Amino acid sequence: MSEHIPEFPEHLRDYQPVQPRGRDWRDLFRKIWAPVAALVAFLAKFGAVLFKAKFFFSIFISAAVYIWYGGWTFGIALVGLLFVHEMGHVLEAKRQGLPVSAPMFVPFLGAFITMRDMPKNAWREAQVALAGPLVGSAGAAGLWLVAEATDSYKLRAMAYLGFLLNLFNLLPAPPLDGGRAVGALHPAFWGFGVVGLVALAVLRPNPIIILIAVLSALELYRRWKHRGIPGARDYYRVLPWQRVAVGLVYFGLAAGLVLAMHATHVPHSYF
Repeated sequence: MSEHIPEFPEHLRDYQPVQPRGRDWRDLFRKIWAPVAALVAFLAKFGAVLFKAKFFFSIFISAAVYIWYGGWTFGIALVGLLFVHEMGHVLEAKRQGLPVSAPMFVPFLGAFITMRDMPKNAWREAQVALAGPLVGSAGAAGLWLVAEATDSYKLRAMAYLGFLLNLFNLLPAPPLDGGRAVGALHPAFWGFGVVGLVALAVLRPNPIIILIAVLSALELYRRWKHRGIPGARDYYRVLPWQRVAVGLVYFGLAAGLVLAMHATHVPHSYF
């Protein structure tokens, strides 16, 4: 018995399956290589700071707590905003040649870095201090752009929170970033900052605000107590142009953050 084998239609007889061409793979490789090379270069320069067991543990715990508290969007976005802020400090400290730790995260208290050596003077300290809010505000602005592109109220609210956190950090009270920055302007700003924190703790009672107010008062007392140590006055000697630069960045950034918060405010009725 013969077996009948059907013939292919004429228009399909010359059909060949599409094979990937070597040139396509090379093009794809070139597209992928650029961001990979940038990431490798970044890790080669700052990997010693980032790849620490304590860093991974603290960021994992904080992310888990924030996700439990406010959901995935809130938790991941908040940790990302805090990380970007702290990396601003890290990058500037590394630029000045200062030994700096990896960012450490504490749930509901934010994050911080430690330096074994202080900057050489108040001008250098102000640069390290302001780098955090500057880079952190840029991160919040990036999140805002994504929120506008996707029309996401949640991301817009997280951008608002990012602007708020960076503005709060600009309060002129040590150990907040603003307190470390205004030392290059005049130590009198510290008194206003501590009074503002205490007033905020009274008007809006909050354990975190109270704790920061106590820490601020202790840090201010420590600095006042050490005012007579040789070299302390020289530490706060700042050139006029440096004072102007710090003032412009400090007050300009604060004003910009207020405007950004107004633009990204989302009424609670949307949630």
